[in-house]
Amino acid sequence: MRNAWPATLSEARLVQESLRTLVQEPRDMPEIRLVAGVDAAYAKDSHQAACAVVVLRLPELELVDQAQAYLPVKFPYVPGFLSFREGPLIVKAAATLGTRPDAWLFDGHGICHPSGVGLATHLGLVLDIASIGCAKDYLCGEYEEPGNERGCRQPIRLGGRLVGSVLRTRTGVKPVFVSIGHKMNLETACEVCLQCSHEARIPEPLRQAHSLSRRMLREAGCV
Repeated sequence: MRNAWPATLSEARLVQESLRTLVQEPRDMPEIRLVAGVDAAYAKDSHQAACAVVVLRLPELELVDQAQAYLPVKFPYVPGFLSFREGPLIVKAAATLGTRPDAWLFDGHGICHPSGVGLATHLGLVLDIASIGCAKDYLCGEYEEPGNERGCRQPIRLGGRLVGSVLRTRTGVKPVFVSIGHKMNLETACEVCLQCSHEARIPEPLRQAHSLSRRMLREAGCV
């Protein structure tokens, strides 16, 4: 695979282009019991970042494992290129896990991305894992608002292609934007997000990873 962490924006575009055709979308998925949530947090000066990976067991959402990592930030913040900023940090944290999650949730997009290679797709390919993008905010594509009840969803299409779902994880609460990353299909991705969202809008593995990454920065005196 081409160098996944280039230093320039032009090189990053080439990486996205080379990875887009490698995404796998299997029709059938094995049973998913262990789900990892990944989140990164940045120090107030943006020069240091912390990453947390939290692994929960379904359906209980019981904590099974977690991993942490710190790294200096090298790639600038550029919309559409988040994976190049957070990727090295996520890879470092993932390497220390003692378990093998069946699926990984990322706080970002997968193939629902202008290049087709969002955070969940890029890291899914680099780590060779089944990955899901579950983003809080809209990035691209066309969709209709889903029904107000938990579980309602509507397709997201980009250039006529199905690239994700707008999914209501809680009744009466704003939906999330779900797309496959790699080695995943959209039906399973939505099911996993719902199974992990009992109490909150955001799936529990992501919510716990978010809390842990910010606690790491506080404990390191970086906030």
